[in-house]
Amino acid sequence: MPAKVYTDRDADLGAFKNKTLAVLGYGSQGHAHALNLKDSGARVIIGLYPGSKSRKVAKQHGFKVYDTAEAVRRADVILVGLPDMKQASVYKQDILPNLSKGKTLIFSHGLSIHFGLIKPHKDIDVIMVAPKGPGHMVRRLGRQRRPPSHGRRASAPPAQASSPPPSRRRPRRTSSASRRSSAAERAP
Repeated sequence: MPAKVYTDRDADLGAFKNKTLAVLGYGSQGHAHALNLKDSGARVIIGLYPGSKSRKVAKQHGFKVYDTAEAVRRADVILVGLPDMKQASVYKQDILPNLSKGKTLIFSHGLSIHFGLIKPHKDIDVIMVAPKGPGHMVRRLGRQRRPPSHGRRASAPPAQASSPPPSRRRPRRTSSASRRSSAAERAP
């Protein structure tokens, strides 16, 4: 069954009005999602494990920070921005016991769901918001757009030509002598 793909043109930030969004994790993806949502007017809290070094940074960025379980308890929408290898254990320990009917889980990609590492309740909505790029790029692109107000649709980024994926082959090493001879052959 193919998934329905939504883009910025489909987004209505009014859906977050009067909702609390918890971003679990404040690393590469988590900080970008949290800051972009905050800039768009959403009410965002951060969930981190006790002793996380990211607590200080998230607080400096103006967020209320809670232990992961408490953030899930307080939130209507929970964005799981944790590393793949930690998601299943955090889900079992902190997320699952604090989920209730009507809450929404958001994942940045589908590994945990696809491979059955996480099996959400049937009364929990699960969505994926898969940014194209690392968190700092998501943040930079998010800041380039004017944040829409609640109830208005987000504007889509300008269309960009896509470049082919980079080659996985390493460049061939050449000696300085062969580079000089190649350059000499090209010279007029």
